[in-house]
Amino acid sequence: MGAKLPPVEPPRHFAPRGIAALVAPILRPALRRRGASLATLIEDWPAIVGVAIAARSVPVKCAAGTLTLGCTGPDALELQHQVPALMARINLALGGAPVARVRFVDLPPGGDGGKPVARGGRRREVAVAESCEGLPEGPIGEALARLRRGMGRRDRA
Repeated sequence: MGAKLPPVEPPRHFAPRGIAALVAPILRPALRRRGASLATLIEDWPAIVGVAIAARSVPVKCAAGTLTLGCTGPDALELQHQVPALMARINLALGGAPVARVRFVDLPPGGDGGKPVARGGRRREVAVAESCEGLPEGPIGEALARLRRGMGRRDRA
């Protein structure tokens, strides 16, 4: 029986490498999970569908022929009527017919890029402090401020 030799390490090149060689191993898994055409859609969304529609919707996912759009309930109802025209514009921009269906998911109003609106935390404490500013001076004002802070704690629980 022959002894196994250790694997030979490939030769190293210390010359500068292009950024594509460094970024590709990072991007491949991300694009595989999210859909390769999603990056193009996100970047060119206002140019593809128009500024008015882009202000009310955001592409969330594009996989297996289904484009998932995030928008509020009333906007989803309106956009459902425009799905054939939207799909035609999107497929023209992406080339071929990568989008066969459009699905809508509900995003809270004022959400940023599909991220849920932050609730609680430091922002709520600031809002409670600001709501206590206009209270009268003295024991009644202090009692009302304590009541307001207590209601804020109860809402969080």
